[in-house]
Amino acid sequence: MPNQDYVHGYDSHERERLVDQATTLTGLLHHDTSYPDGSTVLEAGCGVGAQTVTLAANSPGAHITAVDIAEASLVAARARVEASGITNVVFRQADLFDMPFAPESFDHVFVCFVLEHLCDPAMALSRLKTLLRPDGTITVIEGDHGSAFFHPENADARRAIQCLIDLQAAAGGDALIGRRLYPLLRETGYRDPRVSPRFVYADASRPETVEGFTRKTFTAMVEGVRGRALEAELVDKHTWDRGIEGLHRCAAEDGVFCYTFFKGVARR
Repeated sequence: MPNQDYVHGYDSHERERLVDQATTLTGLLHHDTSYPDGSTVLEAGCGVGAQTVTLAANSPGAHITAVDIAEASLVAARARVEASGITNVVFRQADLFDMPFAPESFDHVFVCFVLEHLCDPAMALSRLKTLLRPDGTITVIEGDHGSAFFHPENADARRAIQCLIDLQAAAGGDALIGRRLYPLLRETGYRDPRVSPRFVYADASRPETVEGFTRKTFTAMVEGVRGRALEAELVDKHTWDRGIEGLHRCAAEDGVFCYTFFKGVARR
């Protein structure tokens, strides 16, 4: 199974965005995830380690193996974990569809913001299931760009978001996958799937969320595909610029931005 194109790219701005996102969303996404001392945990698709630091800090007695296909991302992840003083993580370079582990090697699997980039997320979940021990758990977190709504409403901002959705689809992914987590877990044979929405609401009374999510996470993510959107002729330059201006407008004193993540937990 070939690796899908990561639509956001691998430059320093994207690495910074991922860290800003993880920092802002730590409580929302991770407050109910921890693993027992001595348990073995696979983080599949760790990227630059933005989630790894929190995952490991919440389960200091667990043994975490973090894998990613991109060597540059692993270098950044190792550096981030080492700088945090975390010692319970080892890193491996590996393709999610061809993992170098024996069946039933792990008690738990954690997957965050990965399935959206794959052309066959069901196959990925099936492969990961084989690595779980009987009654082991999987935790999956994904966003859904179709869940974004905001004030003031802006048609050009909607168009810019749709460009990202379309580019991700063209690369083989699904930026709307959050709403599919429950059926995907059922389809791939996991038991007792439970999916909970994690709602982000940002207005001027929550300046940290406005800065960390509206500006530095979501708007920065859309801004990052500008070159691809224009090259693919999905939008003209002036419409794009007005759209990005509209997203930034949501971070003003009278602006509002909302978005929903989905977190699924199931057993083998």
